[in-house]
Order: sequence, then structure tokens, then C-alpha cells
Amino acid sequence: MVTEFKDHNYWAIILGGSTGLGFATARKLAHHGMNIIIVHRDRRTDIAEIEEAFEDIREHDVQFESFNVDATNAEKRQNLIEEISKILGKDGKIRTLVHSIAKGNLKPMSGEEPTLDNVDFQITIDAMAISLYDWTKAIFKAKLFAKDARIISFTSEGNKKAWANYAAVSAAKVALESITRNIALEFAPYGIRANCIQAGVTVTRSFQMIPGNETLRNHALKHNPFKRLTVPNDVANVVYLLSKDEAGWITGTIIPVNGGEHLK
Repeated sequence: MVTEFKDHNYWAIILGGSTGLGFATARKLAHHGMNIIIVHRDRRTDIAEIEEAFEDIREHDVQFESFNVDATNAEKRQNLIEEISKILGKDGKIRTLVHSIAKGNLKPMSGEEPTLDNVDFQITIDAMAISLYDWTKAIFKAKLFAKDARIISFTSEGNKKAWANYAAVSAAKVALESITRNIALEFAPYGIRANCIQAGVTVTRSFQMIPGNETLRNHALKHNPFKRLTVPNDVANVVYLLSKDEAGWITGTIIPVNGGEHLK
């Protein structure tokens, strides 16, 4: 294990870290000595498989905790902050907060019912965008951030392109990027950096739930200069880079991590 973060007693909180980009990120940061807390929301029937996957993180000789809790619930979030504060103790600090929550409605705007309604937008935007600020504010108020903290969230090309059935998520991604920029601006005096990673098409569990995802996958393969899709480790590598001291002058940005998929 590389131990560049270990001597600092740094921690990462991964919101939505049981699979996909979040899990790959947790594993990567653990490899470099970051202690890990994963907050995820999964069915009880999936827990045994998830816990088995978590062994990959524990093998890196870091401190590791996981909570199967709805990270978007305000009361539960506050309880978690109190529990996390106890786990960190006097010397532990949160270096990296990663927002990888995928909780949204993928419904069409027209055609056969059910179609999107106002509540669908509210639920999706709250979970996939506003919750980033909720967690940032809660951790900040609890004084748990390191003096040079990094906040990282995941957006997609749906932030600008119209995809069928993706309207609520697309709106959430735009809101997420806007919130990230303002976090970068308003929390800068406290040493906090905030950036969004725009991942290329990545075959994760949440991606496979998008109706017509095969079309998106084929389009990405056709236009990617390297003729392959993005994989979770590609994104995790950039989260790691943004967590390093040398990335301290990068903030308020939307960073494409897609092998040039956006060029065509």
C-alpha cells in the first residue's frame, strides 16, 4: 500500500460508494492510505455481496466504516455526522468528500403514463444535487474538514445534451455543477476546493437503468478517440489526483474524464 495520506490521518467520505464510481474511488483512495467512510443505500438482499466487495478496501490496512443509510434524509444525516465525529476522534479530518448519489426518476416527459411530474424533479434534484451542499454544510459546521479539503462530485454529458427519459437527472446535474461552483467560491476562505468530474459513458448499475442506454453506449464507442468506454477506475484515478496536495490550485471546475469522448 502507498501511504501518502496515512500519516495525516486523512479520511474520505463517499456518498453512494457501494458500487460503480463511488466504490472504485473508495478503493483507490484506500490504496494510497486514506481512511474510508462509505454511506450507501442498498437492499438487504444485496448487503452480503456488498460487504464481500468491501473486503477489497479493508485489505489496504486503513480504517474503514460503512453505513447503509439514506444520505439524503436530514435527520439521519445529522445522526451520521455525530457518529462520524466519534470515529474521527480528536485528530482525524475529512480530506475528501465524494458525492456519488444516484437517486433519480428516469421517466419520459410525454407519451404513456407515468410521465415526469413536479415531484419527480424535486426528488431527483434534492438527492443528486442539493444533498451535496447539505453534506458540505453539515461537515463544515461540525468542523470535520481538513484545512485543505477537497469536495468532488460526478456529473455527465447529460448536463448539456438532451437524452430521452433523462430530463430530471439532467436538471439535477446542472444544479450540481452550479452548487459546486458556489461551494468553490464561498468556502475558499476555509481552504475547501470543489470540483465536478464529467465522466464519460460508464457501464455502472445506475447507467444500466437509463432507458435506451445501449444507444448511448454505442454512440460513445463510436466517438471516443480511444474506441473504448470509460471505466470506474478512470474516474477514481482523477479523484485521487484531485485529492493530492499538488491539485490545491484546481477548484470550481467541470473536468471531463472520458478519453476525449466529448471532442466529436
